[in-house]
Amino acid sequence: MIHVEGLTRFYGEKRAISDITFHVNKGEILGLLGPNAAGKTTTMRILTCYMPPTSGKAVIGGYDIFEQSMDVRRITGYLPENPPLYTEFTVWDYLDFVARIKGMPADRRKKDIDSVIEKTSIGDVRHRIIAKLSKGYKQRVGLAQSLLNNPQIVILDEPTVGLDPKQIIEIRELIKNLRGEHTVILSSHILPEIEQTCERVVIINQGRVVAEDTPENLTARLSGGERILLTVAGDELKWRQAAEKVEGIRQIEIVPAGEGLLNIKVESAGDVRRELARLTVRQNMDLLELRKETFTLEDIFLHLITKEEAA
Repeated sequence: MIHVEGLTRFYGEKRAISDITFHVNKGEILGLLGPNAAGKTTTMRILTCYMPPTSGKAVIGGYDIFEQSMDVRRITGYLPENPPLYTEFTVWDYLDFVARIKGMPADRRKKDIDSVIEKTSIGDVRHRIIAKLSKGYKQRVGLAQSLLNNPQIVILDEPTVGLDPKQIIEIRELIKNLRGEHTVILSSHILPEIEQTCERVVIINQGRVVAEDTPENLTARLSGGERILLTVAGDELKWRQAAEKVEGIRQIEIVPAGEGLLNIKVESAGDVRRELARLTVRQNMDLLELRKETFTLEDIFLHLITKEEAA
């Protein structure tokens, strides 16, 4: 549905993005991650025909962004980082204005506007002036305009900025419900949000793609094994000497926690929880906690960004 190949963009002599390449399958939700000034917003602006790339190509829903930019805009809904609101309008009048710009026929406009108002939970402010709304409501009005005309492609740049926790959950569920019916690219600095919403992620740093895969596959590639956390009551040296004999253990990190307790981190090639539990009991030590630690998207993100900056 979306094919991006070699996108590069210069601002004067400054290169904002370099050779950006990725794809998004039909009906998929893709997360676009990266630190500030990584190139996420530039990439989204190019894909929505807000600005041209310096070089490279992108095909959106079968349309080339150079040759068929009006067709790309027709099938794309876009929520930029700063919602494009006319604050002197009421919410209803603004959405009606956007619907007319998008060329929606008169017999469909009211029904579609009512639908996006319900989806984004802004019915209670539909007749209020936008300038008088809270930041959270303004953000939801911006999201509503991106969904008008039932676009095939939805591109959302930080869609939950300014929302309270309840609103974030509501918008997250709305975005999840777009899966299958719409193809979505979602940018967010809230990593757990991306993890809970997106099927695949593209991580951009310093204008380049540094990773593209599912969160699960990225985790497996990063960890290369298991990480197990224990809390044990006993002697540090005695436990370490016993554990070092367990096959597959790569590294042991022990931190005394007071009152004879040890917080232990074990990295291994496989799951050795059973062996660690048995050896602790055999050493007549109390095992207070034993769990496998999983890498989060935040771990992956920080690892890749740090690795790039050190290179």
